Amino acid sequence: MTLDIAQQKSPARRTVLGRVGGTLGALLALVVLAAVVLYAWPLGGSDLQHADPKALTFDVALGQAEQAVAAETADPDVRPECRSVVMSHGARTAKAVLLLHGYTDCPKQYAGLAKRYFDEGYNVWVPRAPRHGVTDELAHAKLEATELVTYANDAMNLVAGLGDEVGVVGISGGGVLATWLAGRRPDAVRHLLLLSPFYQPNSAQAPGFVVKPTIVLFGFHLLPDKINSAGFSYAALSQYLRIARNFDLDRRNPQLLSVAVVTSANDDLIDHQEAVDVPRRIAAASDRPLAVHELPAELGIGHDIVDPDTLGDRTDELDKLYFDLYEGTRKD
Repeated sequence: MTLDIAQQKSPARRTVLGRVGGTLGALLALVVLAAVVLYAWPLGGSDLQHADPKALTFDVALGQAEQAVAAETADPDVRPECRSVVMSHGARTAKAVLLLHGYTDCPKQYAGLAKRYFDEGYNVWVPRAPRHGVTDELAHAKLEATELVTYANDAMNLVAGLGDEVGVVGISGGGVLATWLAGRRPDAVRHLLLLSPFYQPNSAQAPGFVVKPTIVLFGFHLLPDKINSAGFSYAALSQYLRIARNFDLDRRNPQLLSVAVVTSANDDLIDHQEAVDVPRRIAAASDRPLAVHELPAELGIGHDIVDPDTLGDRTDELDKLYFDLYEGTRKD
């Protein structure tokens, strides 16, 4: 009789193989369970789906703005160039605008555009976002979504006291907050201008299938935070991305007058399709046209399309473009 060794296994070997197979199966089951939990994790919440409108007189609104600036001036931790900015004509004006700066930036980002609005007769409010513009360069890593929407809502209440017809401009993460306001504060928002809005990272930065797990793991502090080479905190970025999943994009606002979005062809940080699709839904819900403008690659401008330090001698030209898009007088 011939013994076929290849087809024979000792009891010991069968036991080892069984254990290995069982361990791999258990690990696979854990991986599948973890994936299911991450993708099923709710990103919504009543605290991110609720705004608190408050009517302020001009005097009260201006007083609050001036107090905020004074407090920041007295605070050695706030960088002087990053203090909140209020530009007032001394009385309630026909129009007022709220300018929301980007993640890791501060009000100085709007130095040129704020002056453009003011020169056109607007009262202007450019508030410093929580944990931004301070001497601690990593303070922004402690951001929470709830404090960001509270900041945006309070800023809208204040600017609504400065003028009769009010709108909001937001860049990058500030664009996320401006979009949130458009849905949650239809009582106030008449104009919406979005500059390089960060609703979703560019696929070259993060493939779509990893975005929600990243939001859950870092946004809910299940993993220790990571800071990338650009100085961006995964935990902080996840707060903006979580807010973007709590928009109200389909609410009709019959008082909405204009919706516009501007991106740059060189911007490799944002999802360009999402940057247009989101404001398109807002405009469609209120039967308004959407003005879309993309800065051409030959301009050499990347993600930050508003800071005078970035735009250089094109600042006036582009600020005029942005103002016209905001007002709805330019449709491209």
